[in-house]
Formats: sequence, structure tokens, C-alpha cells
Amino acid sequence: MFLYLNGTIVKEEEAVISPFDHGFLYGLGVFETFRVYNGHCFLLGDHINRLNLALKEMDIQYSVSMEQVKEIVQALLLKNKTQNARIRLNVSAGKAPLGLQGEAYEEPNVIVFMNPLSKAGSELAEKEAILLKTPRNTPETAFRLKSHHYLNNIAGKKEMKNEPNAEGLFLTREGYMAEGLVSNIFWIKNEVLYTPDVNTGILNGITRQFVMKLAKNLKIVVVEGFFKPEELYDAEEVFLTNSIQEIVAISRVKNIASFAGAKGIITNKLFQEYQKVRERL
Repeated sequence: MFLYLNGTIVKEEEAVISPFDHGFLYGLGVFETFRVYNGHCFLLGDHINRLNLALKEMDIQYSVSMEQVKEIVQALLLKNKTQNARIRLNVSAGKAPLGLQGEAYEEPNVIVFMNPLSKAGSELAEKEAILLKTPRNTPETAFRLKSHHYLNNIAGKKEMKNEPNAEGLFLTREGYMAEGLVSNIFWIKNEVLYTPDVNTGILNGITRQFVMKLAKNLKIVVVEGFFKPEELYDAEEVFLTNSIQEIVAISRVKNIASFAGAKGIITNKLFQEYQKVRERL
């Protein structure tokens, strides 16, 4: 496969960066993951806005533009001979002397990874979920960045070693519902859509925000808040969102309750609306 590295498209096995990159040494880097459908980047503007906000928060003196990313993606689609793909747009702090740095980073490494995907399906996916004992850590800054700091997620994944096909759900240290290992969570009771508030410390997922807009367009009441896991006991439907898997129905949360899964009426309505938008690309 080919990737983009600092202005050049290279074979992935030929890509090289300095071991002094503070993205490697200290985790100073951010990224966005998004899908390309039929050659078109989905919700690209939202992803770029979040990335640029995170770069500013990390004091990495760099910003990404829509035109730049579109050009890179089109070049990679051509080289990798695909029109449907997973993209990871990664910006790390770049080379600097050993030791923590208080000054701004001015020469970041910019890498765009691509993995071909099958054409998006028309069937709503379904899986199970598990409440993790590992608590969700608190954000390193005022709000959670999509950064290189992934040890908390990896610890949660290791906890699930006997459940490789389920999604793990984090609670905060105070016991409130937070988010999945790689997803945001929603549930439905009495035709109301509930999801944890971003002030619980979760990532404000791009697909999360998009699905909330779809729900409001369908006149579905959306409530964000601080919720204990007991809120799921009498939920009718539960689903997860992320940019690659889109919307995934949950059939049960282990030791909590079972739900409508892929048969959920409102989950299906939202998935159908999601499909309509991406199929117009």
C-alpha cells in the first residue's frame, strides 16, 4: 500500500520518520479517521475542524485545509487502486531534542494512511457489548483530543481478551456511562434518544454529532447527560457510532439487559437516513 508522508507518496514499507519525533517519544500527536465512499470523503469538514482545534490545543503550529486533504486522498486512491477506503490523517509534533518542550512545535510530521474497504453495506450491523472494569481516564486537556494517548483504550481491550467480537463500554471513575473503546453510545427509551454528555470526558465523535442531527431532523428528542449504567435496564434499543462502522446495533450488554438489536425501529430509521446521505456522494 501507498501512504502520504510530508508531501510525498511512498510505499508504506519505505516510510521513515525520526525517532526524535515527540509524537513517538511523548505522545504529542493527533489524528482523524474517516471513510471515503466512491471517491468522496465523508464529513471531511467536521474532521478537519476537530483536527485543527486539537493541533492548536497541543501547540503544534500547523493547520490542515479541505483542498489539501482532498488532493492527498485522491492521489492515494489512484495509487492504491480503490474508491472506498479508511483514511487516517495523522499529525505529530515532529523532531525535537529529548526532554519536555514548552515551546510550540513548528515542523510536524504529516502522514495519511489508507486501507481499502468493501463498498458500504445496506444492512445494519449488530454486536454485543460489555461494561468494562477499567474506568475511562480523564482528558489530558480541557476536552478530550483524538490523540496518540491510547493506553486507556488498550487496557480496556486487553480486559476483553475473551470477547474479541464485542465492544467494551467505559464508565467514568464516578460510575457514569462514558463511551466505547472506539465508539460513542446511544440508547432509546420511550422514543427518546439518550447519550452521555461530552462533559463526562468523552470524545465528541463526528459520527456522534451527525447522528444527533439526523435524530433531530426526524423530530426525535435527544437528551445528553450524566447517566448510570442502570439507565440501560429498561432501554428498548442501544447502538454505537463511529466513522468507520457507522451505526452498529447492540443486541445486549452482558450482565445488564438485552435489546432489540438490528430490529430496533428508531436505530433502523437513523441508519436509513445515514445511508441516504452517504449514497448521495
